[in-house]
Amino acid sequence: MKRLIRQTAVIARRDFIATVATPTFLLFLMAPFFMLAFGLAGGLGASQMSQGPAVAAEIVALVPKEEAGKLIAADRALRAIYRSDQAPPPLRIHPAAGAETHARAQALFKRSDVQTYAVLYGPLDQPSILSAPGGGRTAAYLGQLAENVLRDARGGIAPGERLSHATVTAIDAPAPSPRAARQGIGFAAVFTVFFLTLLLAGQAVGMMAEEKGNKVIEILAAAVPLEAVFLGKLIGMFGVALLFIAFWGVLALLGLSQLPADAPSIASLNPAIGMPAFVLLAAAYFTMAYLLLGAVFLGVGAQAATVREIQMLSLPITIFQVAMFGLSSAAASNPGSTLALVAETFPFSSPFAMAAHGATDARVWPHLLALGWQLIWVALVITLAARMFRRGVLKSGSGPLFGRTKAAA
Repeated sequence: MKRLIRQTAVIARRDFIATVATPTFLLFLMAPFFMLAFGLAGGLGASQMSQGPAVAAEIVALVPKEEAGKLIAADRALRAIYRSDQAPPPLRIHPAAGAETHARAQALFKRSDVQTYAVLYGPLDQPSILSAPGGGRTAAYLGQLAENVLRDARGGIAPGERLSHATVTAIDAPAPSPRAARQGIGFAAVFTVFFLTLLLAGQAVGMMAEEKGNKVIEILAAAVPLEAVFLGKLIGMFGVALLFIAFWGVLALLGLSQLPADAPSIASLNPAIGMPAFVLLAAAYFTMAYLLLGAVFLGVGAQAATVREIQMLSLPITIFQVAMFGLSSAAASNPGSTLALVAETFPFSSPFAMAAHGATDARVWPHLLALGWQLIWVALVITLAARMFRRGVLKSGSGPLFGRTKAAA
């Protein structure tokens, strides 16, 4: 066992240095910057497309002069209840033109410099409202303005006068229930572990296929057991992942330190097992998830002969991981259910589901049991990947896949 550990450490150190001590590793570290930049550019473009060209918008009322002031007062009172981004377009008052009012109302929609959504004309007790495509809400608003003006007139209320003067007092709203808040913390843990695992574990595929192509893997297999090679490579790439997380973690902490003092902090979160233990468990489950997925990717990379084969074999694994994320998310929303028990037991969804389990359950022993169960599966996947490589690629084994193998002549 000591010799196996020493051999594994040598392989891990070799792969870690070979990955980190390259200029391309800096591009790997900066990858989230590029993702954010592309996402921001795409978001701005989509926003501009959704907003369309910057054309002034309005709604119009063609009414006699004696009714114009009443409509303006009713508009001011009714518009006060809207937020600025939800308010109807500004109201414009134009004088009525007698028999030509209908033709003038239609002509307002033909202007190129202003977008007219709705036009009201005629007597306020039986108004006619023309509505452009997409102007249904603004047409209803104009109808309500006419209704308010008539109601005020029938009640003898002066334009703009208020009968009610409410006093608004701000109070502290009750905090959400601890169960709902903790389920939210659990889902955040599931998403974080899944995102980091999927982002960082996939690099193991290309590394194994590259060394298989240039025959380096055969030299390593001749010197140390294949299990040590696979485990060492997995640990080396996990070290690279930890360096990536440490780099971005420091940047995140620097960003959080610049927030105002009254901003919500992570310390205000209250998972059932406690924040320090919850963070440690999330780190442990990320480790298990990375080792499981990384071991699968190593096995895939060891079997693939070309880049095309890597892509074809990696896609089903990625889809499978997304399915595990969906299962774990459902389990986080229903703690203690049968679905949650299935997600916590199935080895490939267990790290995600158990990361959420700590947010709603204060017991420690299920986590110890789950970590041991996941570690067993990591060992099984590594052993299976090594034996499949030995039998399928090196052609140095015979007999059952999980049985004893004979050395090649």
